[in-house]
Amino acid sequence: MLNIKIFGIVQGVGFRPFVKNLADANKIVGNVANRGSYVEIFAQGDDFNLKNFLNALQTKNPPRSAILKVDSNFLPDKTFFDFKIVESVHESGDIFVSPDISICEQCKEELFDKNNRRYLHPFINCTACGPRLTILKNMPYDRERTSMSDFPMCDACKNEYFDKNSRRFDAQPICCNDCGCEVYIIGKNLRGHDAIKFSRKILAQGGIIAIKGIGGFHLACDARNFSAIQRIRTSKIRPNKPFAVMFKDISAIQRECLLSDVEKSFLDSPQKPIVLLNKKIGSIAQNVAPNINKLGVLLPYTPLHLLIFDFPDEIKNFPDALIMTSGNPSGVPISIDDDDAIKNFDFCDAILSHNRRILLRADDSVADFVENRPSMIRRSRGFAPLPIFFASNKKSVLALGGELKNTFCLAKNDLFYASPYIGDCENLQTVEILEKSIDRMKNLLEIQPEVVICDKHPRYHTSELAKTISDALNVPLIKIQHHYAHILSCLAENNHHGEVIGVAFDGTGFGDDKTVWGGEFFICDTKNYERAASIEPFLQAGGDKSAREGWRIALNFINLDIARELSLSDEKNMRGVKFLLEKDINCVVSTSVGRIFDAIAAILGVCKVSTYEGEAAMRLQALAEKSVHKSQISSKFMTTAEIFHEILNRRLNGENICDLARLFHERLAEMAAQMIFGLSERSKIKNVALSGGVFQNSLLTTLLTEKLRQFGLKILLHRLIPCNDGGICLGQAIFAAQT
Repeated sequence: MLNIKIFGIVQGVGFRPFVKNLADANKIVGNVANRGSYVEIFAQGDDFNLKNFLNALQTKNPPRSAILKVDSNFLPDKTFFDFKIVESVHESGDIFVSPDISICEQCKEELFDKNNRRYLHPFINCTACGPRLTILKNMPYDRERTSMSDFPMCDACKNEYFDKNSRRFDAQPICCNDCGCEVYIIGKNLRGHDAIKFSRKILAQGGIIAIKGIGGFHLACDARNFSAIQRIRTSKIRPNKPFAVMFKDISAIQRECLLSDVEKSFLDSPQKPIVLLNKKIGSIAQNVAPNINKLGVLLPYTPLHLLIFDFPDEIKNFPDALIMTSGNPSGVPISIDDDDAIKNFDFCDAILSHNRRILLRADDSVADFVENRPSMIRRSRGFAPLPIFFASNKKSVLALGGELKNTFCLAKNDLFYASPYIGDCENLQTVEILEKSIDRMKNLLEIQPEVVICDKHPRYHTSELAKTISDALNVPLIKIQHHYAHILSCLAENNHHGEVIGVAFDGTGFGDDKTVWGGEFFICDTKNYERAASIEPFLQAGGDKSAREGWRIALNFINLDIARELSLSDEKNMRGVKFLLEKDINCVVSTSVGRIFDAIAAILGVCKVSTYEGEAAMRLQALAEKSVHKSQISSKFMTTAEIFHEILNRRLNGENICDLARLFHERLAEMAAQMIFGLSERSKIKNVALSGGVFQNSLLTTLLTEKLRQFGLKILLHRLIPCNDGGICLGQAIFAAQT
C-alpha cells in the first residue's frame, strides 16, 4: 500500500474527487483526505495499477491545481473494500490556499442553458471554479469552514456533492436557485432576477450601480457615458485616475484595443486580471483614462457579471463595456459589506448586493506587459496568496510592507505568502483593515511570527503597527531600508541568492542618511547591501506638495524668467518656492527618479500638478510612445541635471514635445546603463535587478534592458510580484527570515 502526500494548490480545486475517480479507474482501494496543509492518500492495488495511479496524479491533475511536491512511502496493506473520500483531519504544516477562480466554461454554458436547473443562477460554480480565499475561514478547505456554511444544501445539490460522476462532486461552494446565496437591491423589495433586471435598466439608462462581487464592491456605469463617469469621478474625488473597463467578451475588447495573442491568453486566464492594453481610436469615453494611451480592461469573471451583460430581458441595446472600478471612498480599501456600501455609495442609483459573506478583501489584479511578458502592477484576486519559494533559515516572519499600495507578507518554511492588495495606509481606517487582515491570514496560514519587519521610515503608520504587533507578540522588530527591500523582492521572485547590482528607481523612500532616496544603485545580496551610487541629489521644497507638484522640482534647475516663460505656476507660488530652495527652508535632499519625471512633465507642459500618484510619469510615457524619433546615444555620461537642461533647451527651441518625452526616456536609460556597466566592470557582477515603481514604465524598462543586454549582463525583472511598493513586503520578509 502506498501512502501519498501531495503538497501545493490541491484544496478547493476538485482534487479529492479527481483522486477518487482516478483510483476507481485504476482499481485502487483506499481513501483520500485533506490534512490542512496537504492531501493524503492511502492507495492499495497491484504494482502496475499503483504505478499508473501515481503517475496520473501528477500528470492529469485538475487544471486549477498546482502540485509542488509529492511524498510517497510503502506501508503494510490494510483492509479496504473501495476507495473513499474521508472526513478532513487537520494537521499543521505548510498550507497552500487556492486564490479565487473565475467561472469556468462549463458553468458558463449551464448558466445560459434553459434546460439546466442552475439557469441564470448568479452563484453557479463547480469543483473547477468559484470563490476560494475570500470565503475561507480556516483550513482544511471544507464547506463548514467557509462562509457557505450559512447556506444548507438542498437535496439536489447534496446528490451532486456526493456523486463521484458529478462536476460538483465535493465542490464546497455548491448551491443553486433553490438554496444558497441571493442577490438583492439594498433598500428595495427586489431580489434575485428582479434585482438583476433593475440593475441592468439603470445601467442602460446611464445610471451608476454599486455591485458586490467576490472580493468586494465595484462601481459600474456605461463606459461610453461621459456624464455618468464624471459623476463617479466627482463622488470618489478622483478627477483623472484611469478607470478599469469590463468588456462583455474578447471581440468587444478588440474593437477598442490592440490585443496580442499572449495578452489575450493572460486576460482570459482563470485569474481574469485587469490588463493594460493600447487603445484604438474607439468609442470608449475620453474621461475613462484621460491623457494616457492605455486602457485597463478585464473580462467578466463571476456569473453575476455575465448576467449583468446578457440577461434575457426586454433591454435590447445593453452596453458591451462597463466601468468596473473598485468600490471604495478615496484612500481606503474596497468595501465588502452592506453597511459600508450604504455609507459610502449614497451617490449610486442602486446597490446590488448579495448575502454571501466576504471574509477577506481581494481587489482585482492589474498587469501590464513588458517584452511580451506580464508585469504585475497589483497582485490580488486570482494570484494571492500563492506563495513564493525561497530558501531561508525557516524563521516565521510577518512583514508589514510599505505605506502606499500596501500588501503584507507572512513567511514560514521557505514559503512567502504575499497578501491581497490592501491599499494606502495614510489613514487609520486602512490601518485597522490591515491589522484585521493580518490576523485572518495568520490564522488561515497557521503562522505565528517569530520576528516582525517594517520600513525604516519613522512616520509610516505601518511602522507604528509593526511596533504594536511585535510588542504584543513579544518578538523582535527589524527595520529595513525601503529600496533594499525592493531589490530583495526582485531577487526572491527570480530565486536568485547571489550578488547583484540592484537598481531601485521610485518616488520616495527613507534613506539611511535621512534624506529622500529614489534613484539608487546597490551592490547587494540577500543579507547585505552597499549604496554604490545614486543619481545627482536635488532639493524638494514644500514637504508633501513636492510629490504632487512637479513644477516645484523643476524650479531646482531653472530661473524665474524661464519658469514664467513656461507658465509653470502663478507668480506668488513660484517666488515662494524659489525662496525656500535658495534658503533651504522646508526642503529635503532627494535622489528620486520619480520626481525627475514630474519635473520633465512640468517643463514640457504635460502635467504640472498630479492628481494621482504617477500621473505625470504615465502621461509622459504616453507622449513618448507617440514619437517615432530615436535619438543619438550621447557620447558622454550625462547626469539627471544635464538631461533636464538638454530637454529644457530643446523645449525652449520649440521642438516637438512627443520627441522630447521620448528623448528623456532614452537619455535616462543611457545614464542608468552607463552607471550599471561601470559598477559591473569594477565589481565583476553580471546580474542586475531592476525594481521600484518607476520600472512600471514599460518604455523605460525596455530601453534599459536592451542596453544592458548589449553589455552582456543578465537582467532580473519583476513579473508576478509588483515592482512598486506592493511588492516590498516580500523583500522585507526575505531579509527577516535570514536575520
